[in-house]
Amino acid sequence: MDYPFERPQRLGVPEEFAGLRERCPVRPVSLRHGQEALLLTRYHDVRAVLRDHDRFSSDPARPGYPQLRPVVDRTAAPGSFLVTDPPLHTRYRRMLTGEFTVRRMAELRPEVERITAGRLDLLLAGPSPADLVAGFALPVPSDVICLVLGVPLDDQEFFATRSRAHLDRSLSAAEVGAALTELHDYLAELVRARRSTFRDDLVGRLLRDFPDLTDEEAVGMTVLLLVGGHETTANTISLSVLALHESGRWAELVADPSLVDSAVEELLRYLSPVHHGVVRAVTGEAALSGCPVKAGDGVVASLFAANHDPDVFPEPHRLDLARESRHHLAFGNGVHQCVGQLLARIELRAALRALVTTVPDLRIAVDRPEFRFDSPIYGLRALPVSW
Repeated sequence: MDYPFERPQRLGVPEEFAGLRERCPVRPVSLRHGQEALLLTRYHDVRAVLRDHDRFSSDPARPGYPQLRPVVDRTAAPGSFLVTDPPLHTRYRRMLTGEFTVRRMAELRPEVERITAGRLDLLLAGPSPADLVAGFALPVPSDVICLVLGVPLDDQEFFATRSRAHLDRSLSAAEVGAALTELHDYLAELVRARRSTFRDDLVGRLLRDFPDLTDEEAVGMTVLLLVGGHETTANTISLSVLALHESGRWAELVADPSLVDSAVEELLRYLSPVHHGVVRAVTGEAALSGCPVKAGDGVVASLFAANHDPDVFPEPHRLDLARESRHHLAFGNGVHQCVGQLLARIELRAALRALVTTVPDLRIAVDRPEFRFDSPIYGLRALPVSW
């Protein structure tokens, strides 16, 4: 069985997951480079792997580490906290934790809401129908992450195209490498500028507060924050609007905007934007759903399948805005759980609240939106809407 699975051009969970979860929850699969790995589809197995960094490693240099990216890279770049294990991961994580505290995010919320309102005003000032992706869903998180990192807004398009290329599995290794080189070169110059002259933004504070942080590490951390802070949230905004309309829940949210916070959690569960899952190399003996795994094996933990496990989320294919969904795994779990999840939640809540209160009559203006499944974070190429 090949993985990732082909997905039809619509919302919904790949049909293979339900059968595998029931009959073969730890399933050998073949990946794009011919590598073999074990696909996990049950919530409790996925969560257990994410929480056990002693036996399931994020280090691509480990034997058996599954490669889902177009570029086979067995080394973790300096600062790449997503693909490092403790204690190095702990060092990087501690540097960033203070930037994403509840207090700091509360201070940032008014700016996020201002950016959201401004982008929505620009969209509504133009013709109807308009593309919600290009006109709202992409620029809102781009503006926010540029603000957080201290990156000029004029360079937003540069970052958007390079960060998307970083994740695009339809591109060749050379194309991905070229985009990454351009991104690294730009951010290296930014880091040098902050090192020379302090500015009170995330990059400036990291360099000031952690003198042992090298320029290469600062660039690597910034790349991950930029890509993660842009692509995931942007895709989730437009996918959420589509899901709410297709499920008939848009009117429910318009009638009761107080549901926005719970709706965001349910949409994260339902959509599971990181649809290919996360990978780990097994470094010690373990058992998953009674199946033994050993050092040298590789596992692909499907967040999508886990978030649709009926043993944890009854009627998982139903979008229920009142469901208690905060235990979903859309942001991962364990030590590698998304460091920017509080910011992502603020952005998603601001976007949905602005849309349902300002444009309650928003409608999807196309029968079949075109999806982008050629990335670990799926989304829509465009979403024409009218009002």
